[in-house]
Amino acid sequence: MKTGCFIITVEGAGSTSCLASERVLVALEKGEGSGRLRGLPCKLPVGCRRGGCGVCRARVLEGEYRSEPMSRAHISEVDEADRLILSCSVYPLSNLLLRLETQTVIKEKRPNGRYTKEE
Repeated sequence: MKTGCFIITVEGAGSTSCLASERVLVALEKGEGSGRLRGLPCKLPVGCRRGGCGVCRARVLEGEYRSEPMSRAHISEVDEADRLILSCSVYPLSNLLLRLETQTVIKEKRPNGRYTKEE
């Protein structure tokens, strides 16, 4: 496994750093909090943080990564082959260029900080 620090760039939003041992979603949250991702159109959507809800869906446009299991309800094998990911389940192996592709409409943010999805 590669070690080190990589640059995660969100298309049209900016860049942030990510350790090889850090989930991409965590790096994106840090980048948003520090103002490095100023171009995000809205608050970064965060859901279950375990690859099950699909809220943090993104497409890897450039770069290499390794992933943990992701819910097939949100990322099919075809999606995965097309480089769609859940950012909470992915670790960088190189610099990455991402496009956020949240597939669900966020209904509301719950008091625990997570989002509910519109059915």
